[in-house]
Amino acid sequence: MTFPLPRPVLDAEAGSGPGAFGTLPDWDLSDLYTAPDAPEYAADMAWLETECAAFAAAYEGKLAGLDAPAMAECIRRYEAIETTAGRIMSYAGLRYYQNTVDATRAKLMADAQDRITTFTTPLVFFSLEFNRIDDARYEAVFADPALARYKPVFDRMRAMKPYQLSDELEKFLHDQSVVGAAAWNRLFDETTAGLEFTIDGEVMSLEAATTLLSDHDRAKREAAAHELARVFTAHLKIFSRVHNSLAKEKEIEDRWRKMPTPQTARHLSNDVEPEVVAALRDAVVAAYPRLSHRYYALKARWLGLEKLQIWDRNAPLPTEAPRTIKWDEAQATVMGAYAAFAPEMAEIARPFFEKGWIDAGVKPGKAPGAFAHPTVTTVHPYVMLNYLGKPRDVMTLAHELGHGVHQVLAAGQGEMLSQTPLTLAETASVFGEMLTFRALLDAAKTPAERKALLAGKVEDMINTVVRQIAFYDFECKLHAARASGELTPEDINALWMSVQAESLGPAFEFMPGYETFWAYIPHFVHSPFYVYAYAFGDGLVNALYAAYAGGLPEFQAKYFDMLKAGGSKHHKELLAPFGLDASDPAFWQKGLDMIAGFIDELEAMEA
Repeated sequence: MTFPLPRPVLDAEAGSGPGAFGTLPDWDLSDLYTAPDAPEYAADMAWLETECAAFAAAYEGKLAGLDAPAMAECIRRYEAIETTAGRIMSYAGLRYYQNTVDATRAKLMADAQDRITTFTTPLVFFSLEFNRIDDARYEAVFADPALARYKPVFDRMRAMKPYQLSDELEKFLHDQSVVGAAAWNRLFDETTAGLEFTIDGEVMSLEAATTLLSDHDRAKREAAAHELARVFTAHLKIFSRVHNSLAKEKEIEDRWRKMPTPQTARHLSNDVEPEVVAALRDAVVAAYPRLSHRYYALKARWLGLEKLQIWDRNAPLPTEAPRTIKWDEAQATVMGAYAAFAPEMAEIARPFFEKGWIDAGVKPGKAPGAFAHPTVTTVHPYVMLNYLGKPRDVMTLAHELGHGVHQVLAAGQGEMLSQTPLTLAETASVFGEMLTFRALLDAAKTPAERKALLAGKVEDMINTVVRQIAFYDFECKLHAARASGELTPEDINALWMSVQAESLGPAFEFMPGYETFWAYIPHFVHSPFYVYAYAFGDGLVNALYAAYAGGLPEFQAKYFDMLKAGGSKHHKELLAPFGLDASDPAFWQKGLDMIAGFIDELEAMEA
């Protein structure tokens, strides 16, 4: 049993207040706990210690003999433990990510993680012993109506059976985790949160510095790129050590478990077949010339450049006027797009804005990036943004709010069934982006405005599909290379450049220092091989949106049913009502064709 922290968040007590973007919302974490010293927090921690010991005493060595009613009670108690531990870690983790440089917050999270790991060590037997239940006995017990709904969870658990270690070794790995991957994760988070970049005399955070890469002023973009490279290079030994250690740790565990590839564990947790991921990856790589290579050649002409530099990749179009979008407008845009699709979707999203479920401002110590964390099914999700008033920030809001809506709908499945495999977890987020984009495109008043919107969407899709598959290839190469020995920073730099040159294409010239830009990407550290889920989600949503635009009967009802299912069904079963099948190689071409079609339209505007 593990309780991963939410991916990077800021201080709910330090309000954003009115500013250039209007009044930005802050989190109210009191729905989890009112304070670190709240009696409820202490009570839950004490209950967890007692209940974990009682659960182990009641069930260890006895799972195979339980009848259906007894097994149902066992699962109910296990789920209650997961809920309480998840609530504690959600609070400690979210509070930490609000200000990663605050020592008291770091201590609360580390202490919570350490205590919960200790409390739950006696529960390691559960999955190991469960996987030793005879297949016939397992099928007979889970045929009972009280247990049948849980079967997908335990089917996925039993998929790990061939890779299971001895009970003693599994307990050792569980105990050791707090000073293993979790410790390297913390070092990475605290290092990136503490980075300072000086650009045009202003000291700024990683979030602010990377945002300048999409500034209208090319000189500012160039200055930001060089300063990012300078700071990454100065810290490259730390980042290299983090990646070397995590990759080696994974290689050791995979070897002991006899995992056939470094990617196997991710595919199993995602409940997706390796051949489906391979088909996605191969389709995207084959499409590089007609997608990214073609688009960036077009962009170079728009910018009047022979070659694009890396600071031109996300540059606005020359005809696109600089614009700051206030928070109220961003909210209205996204909520309007959601409501036009289905009023129910907007109603589910409304409390995020009204009840302190979003933390939007950029603040000192706050972790970079954005995410939606589901916490536990008895509370509600929280969304983190670093809102800077850019058009892409509006799309990020649409994206993370989509996650939030999905998490709210899936909560009805309960703690064990609500979590969607990563391959489908990006569906609602990317669909929310597509709804918002289509609403903006329909409202465009001039060809120049339509062109800017189309170009922005193509760039977002390339970042989601091409860039993420390039990231996946980088990770595959890194883990393969690390298996042969320690990697120097220069070795990792070379792996990074090999995939960047291939994916971005001949329109680019790469500045010295860009080879270090792998260093700040959190997914490689927090969730190895996570990144293909973004491309999976984008391709899936493009196919879904084509079905919606084509007038598929009762699309909205089918869509909500899919989100409500959470992790209770396989992707084949979830996509069947839409006439889609991700195992069909032609499936991925539908999504890639949509991106190519947008590029076709942009090229036609040049004629």
